[in-house]
Amino acid sequence: MTTRDPSTPASHGFRMPAEWEAQEAIWLAWPHDIAHWHWTWGLNPKTQAKYDRVIAAYAKGISVLEESEKVCILVNNATMEKAVRAYLRSQKVSEENLQFFHIPTTAPWMRDLGPTFLVRDQNGKHEVAMTDWIFNSWGGKYPPWDDDDKVPDRIASALKMRRFRPEIVLEGGSIEVNGKGTVITTEGCLLNPNRNPNRTREEIEKHVQDFLGVTNVLWMGSGVANDDTDGHIDNLVRFVNPTTVLCAHEENEKDENFQNLHENFERLQSMRDQDGELLEVITLPMPDPQYFDGERYPASYANFLITNKIVLLPSYSKRGDAEAMEILQHYFPQRKIVGVDSTDIIWGQGSFHCLSQQQPA
Repeated sequence: MTTRDPSTPASHGFRMPAEWEAQEAIWLAWPHDIAHWHWTWGLNPKTQAKYDRVIAAYAKGISVLEESEKVCILVNNATMEKAVRAYLRSQKVSEENLQFFHIPTTAPWMRDLGPTFLVRDQNGKHEVAMTDWIFNSWGGKYPPWDDDDKVPDRIASALKMRRFRPEIVLEGGSIEVNGKGTVITTEGCLLNPNRNPNRTREEIEKHVQDFLGVTNVLWMGSGVANDDTDGHIDNLVRFVNPTTVLCAHEENEKDENFQNLHENFERLQSMRDQDGELLEVITLPMPDPQYFDGERYPASYANFLITNKIVLLPSYSKRGDAEAMEILQHYFPQRKIVGVDSTDIIWGQGSFHCLSQQQPA
């Protein structure tokens, strides 16, 4: 195991880079556990067929990502690696940019259980490190999570990378940075008593500043309907450059997401970056509601993933796909915007941003 650094990343000059900065790799964890993929349902022919479509969409996402950079995939052991490689070959996925790591997981949501990577540039030297937050499965919802909480430490060991371990619970999907000193998060998630019941708002904010290398913390309210993360920011508000955010917006006043998203949009109007400048706020449409067996899932176009050459957009083949792609293309003119159907992926309560974690170059 790696040695935990007792000091904070900020004190050493580390910061979390913006997602559009140069990347070394994208990290994923193979979604092997159907029971975790949808905890409340037993295994039956209907859910098995749904799960088969989930991993087919996941494989499609891998094929898109490896066009941009190396893709690192966690599997439990050599047997699983062999099976996954065979499956990917059957889906015509190239293995040229894939690297497998034998690190066991239960959940596939690498954004949340994986490390938050950090960078610093000092004395002409560029260094990458990580923050290893405590992971408690979104407030203790889906036990067991012992292996998942150990993932960052095991990645740090594999990469021989410096690791910082703050004493708070936090998931990567709850934070969004501009790389210049500002982070956006939500009260619904970070202040939820199922995460850090003995920490005040001020204490949590100080940890976020110290372990992300930011100075400016902006707070949104609540998340989208039926989001079991209690309101992750990566379904709500995303930076597309240091001063501009896309804000998920619902136009239908009768939709259950309308009120929360409208309140978040209103909050953003007066929010400022680390230099005191007002943010530019652009609305991003919401997809049509997504259901399976009558249950609504937290679909959002804000769950896009930025990589070196590609922006991977969760697609729902309905109203809003083309508009979301047009907006992203405007802000990322040098990148290809690729939509991958997420109507099955969202069954697990997230999409491609939730499933991935970028490692900076």
